[in-house]
Amino acid sequence: MDEESPPSLTDISLMWICHNVEELCVAQENGSLKFHHCPVFPQELADQLLHKMASEGVLNDRTVGIFQHLEHLRLRRAHIQSSHISAEAFRLALCIHKLQELDISHTQTNIAISEVLHSLTSSKLCRQSLQTLLMDGLRVYGDTNENVSFSMLRGLKKLSLAGTDLNDSSLEDICTLPMLENLDISSTNITDLTPLLNCQSQLKSLTLHGLQKLEMNASRVNLVLSKLELLRHLDISNDKLLTDVDHLVQQLLEQPGILLNLVSLDVSGWRGVSDAAIRAFVEHRPGMRFIGLLATGAGGSEMLRGDGNLKVAGEANLQQLCEALRRYSERESFIRETLAHLYSHTSELEEPQPNILKLVLAGMRRHTDSLHVQLVASACVFNLTVQELVLGMPLHLLGTVVKQLLIAMKNFPKHEQLQKNCLLTLCSDHILQVVPFDRYEAAKLIMMLLGNHEDQTVQRMVVAVVSILVSKLSTEEISKLGAEEFIMKQLLSIVQQKASLGLVDSTLKFALSALWNLTDETPTACTHFIQCRGVELYLELLETYYSESSIQQKLLGLLNNVAEVEDLRPELMNEELLEHILQLLVLPLVEVDVSYFAGGILAHLVSVRGPVWSLDEELRCTVQDQLHSSILSWSSPQHVMVSYREGRPLRKYKNSGSYMLKGFISQKPFITLHSTFICWYICFFLAKLIEIMCFQFVIKMWIL
Repeated sequence: MDEESPPSLTDISLMWICHNVEELCVAQENGSLKFHHCPVFPQELADQLLHKMASEGVLNDRTVGIFQHLEHLRLRRAHIQSSHISAEAFRLALCIHKLQELDISHTQTNIAISEVLHSLTSSKLCRQSLQTLLMDGLRVYGDTNENVSFSMLRGLKKLSLAGTDLNDSSLEDICTLPMLENLDISSTNITDLTPLLNCQSQLKSLTLHGLQKLEMNASRVNLVLSKLELLRHLDISNDKLLTDVDHLVQQLLEQPGILLNLVSLDVSGWRGVSDAAIRAFVEHRPGMRFIGLLATGAGGSEMLRGDGNLKVAGEANLQQLCEALRRYSERESFIRETLAHLYSHTSELEEPQPNILKLVLAGMRRHTDSLHVQLVASACVFNLTVQELVLGMPLHLLGTVVKQLLIAMKNFPKHEQLQKNCLLTLCSDHILQVVPFDRYEAAKLIMMLLGNHEDQTVQRMVVAVVSILVSKLSTEEISKLGAEEFIMKQLLSIVQQKASLGLVDSTLKFALSALWNLTDETPTACTHFIQCRGVELYLELLETYYSESSIQQKLLGLLNNVAEVEDLRPELMNEELLEHILQLLVLPLVEVDVSYFAGGILAHLVSVRGPVWSLDEELRCTVQDQLHSSILSWSSPQHVMVSYREGRPLRKYKNSGSYMLKGFISQKPFITLHSTFICWYICFFLAKLIEIMCFQFVIKMWIL
């Protein structure tokens, strides 16, 4: 499905069932579930439901019980990899079906291969019907040490036991299966491949990379492989990325007249393979469709470019690298090697490459716990989304990429280079403004990570990203974020650090903008600002940056937010602060942007009555007079200076009897400051004029 396409109705329905399965079911005596009411599911839909429950993490001993009722749900393909299911639940719920395929790899319980086989072979239906069995990553023996026997599964055609502790005796048993065509015994404890000769008359696909305990030399291995004449797919790649000192691959490639039916050969990871040997091997097998050459040194010739019928997984060009990303998604060392080469190949892209970005994303999601993969993948993501390239990427894809970058940042919070890589990608106006993702969680996470790093580059990127993210949040989200005191402390710390050096840079400006937005309509954040001695700091900043109007505007904007909170106004009753703000209101050289916010703060404070006004009454009168004269003297600005969330720029506060200005940074400009005050005076003048005209009219009527 295309990244921009909506999910299918089937996916939506199955997802809903997964998330509401408890409400749709009733508990049986054994604790498992049964649907209250259930129609007869088509077999393919029942298979999809089971797979969806496993992938969503809701398949367990309790929920799998719904599949015990064959009258409603019949399974043929059971894909339950990585699920939480015990051997007993597996036997009761799934082995009653006539299964053709079973993938029970990497389960999260202690279920063993011997237990799976015992359950399958106890079912006549499964013994006769099962054709595909995948049990990667499981241990062979359970607690009971039952005998492991594959030979009763007479119809088995495909068997995968990669990453298990399979031994030679079990391999001998497997090789007696009369219909076995596809076998994967990678990363097992096999020491001898000779039993494979027992199935040379039917074996068509063999995967055996990572056999660290193999006790056969290269000549004996090649002797066995050469007799498997029906082989079409052979994978002898090497995850360790070692030099072929025993010449295993070289001997195989140079041995004439063997494996003529091959269409796929993977020798990735064996360094020292020559282009000439590969070309000669392929030329004698015109049916070849794939060859794996990653980390071999081969693949640079024209014949092996990978853009024709012969697909090549290698590092010579983008086509080979993309094929490697597709083929080796499960193999960490190969993904890491591929991404390292991809980084250099994507440093000067001219066109957006969404398909490559999808492949990189798949590698990141598959190996979330691998620092090496996340590090090099995040660097590739930056190359693929830098500048104008990001504009050509589907928004849904970018949203998923951002989510994965945040996961990487969370998993490795103290790795500075990884944090830089991720932040470099996030420092994109298009991503921060347009791409759909959870901006609240992103802002909170990034601020939490800031405490782990003192690097100036990291700080600059963090405050830039957070500043823009906060400006995109809803009022409710800003309130939640503002309730986190540690965010206020960290931002104020950055501001104080910059101010102590007298610097005016992007880090300071972004930090001040973030603080301004964070306190908008958020009394809790304003309270934290007071508690963190923000007023004292901002007074120092007003004095330090008296000639920097852009800094003054941000400082006064936040103080205006504090002044809007009635309970916090007494905290601003500082004569030195008020006199400084008053100077910014009346001085002729001060820009109207700054005067506007100075006027807003003063208007809030002079509206305070009674004992709350703790300063001299003469000062109150002076402030009121200066407010009146300054407003009348303002000229109309040439740009939109401030904008409003609502269409009500004037707001009347309870018990104040005066009208206050409500301004802050937002998306859509509504009305400028000058227009606001002028409109207020025009309305007042018109009201008085109408009042006078009505009075004159009444007098005339009375005289007549």
